[in-house]
Amino acid sequence: MEAAHTPAELTVTSPEQMRDLGRRLAKLLRAGDLVLLSGELGAGKTTLTRGLGEGLGVRGAVTSPTFVIARVHPSLGDGPPLVHVDAYRLSGGLDEMEDLDLDVSLPESVVVVEWGEGKVEELTEDRLHVSIHRAVGDTTDEVRHVRVLGLGARWAGAELEALSA
Repeated sequence: MEAAHTPAELTVTSPEQMRDLGRRLAKLLRAGDLVLLSGELGAGKTTLTRGLGEGLGVRGAVTSPTFVIARVHPSLGDGPPLVHVDAYRLSGGLDEMEDLDLDVSLPESVVVVEWGEGKVEELTEDRLHVSIHRAVGDTTDEVRHVRVLGLGARWAGAELEALSA
């Protein structure tokens, strides 16, 4: 069982704040990092990833890769590329994920997987889980509760609580 560390708990009240959180999170990421995003439809997973892409300085607009499953955004500088995966349509678990060759791109990329729970954990013990919860019912409510949890040795001592700043 991999070690879990103290999670950061944040409240986000607008899409702009969610993007900003993504930009701040990007500063903590490096090649080889796997980020799992979970949350209801419309919770802000793609908005967070858009901010990650901006923070990492990658090329191309970050949009939901629902229909292409995975999209690679090369770095415009010397940083790692962003591999953005939407596992929503993948039902076969790791076998289907293996077809995407994520394990090949993981060492030199930052891989962000939406809807990845139960599908990509076997790729690496070191990963970041970002859970986004929104109020159900009243869809006009922009408030999101975000929990960022680091797993494995890579995230030991990571200053995740700095994301709240």
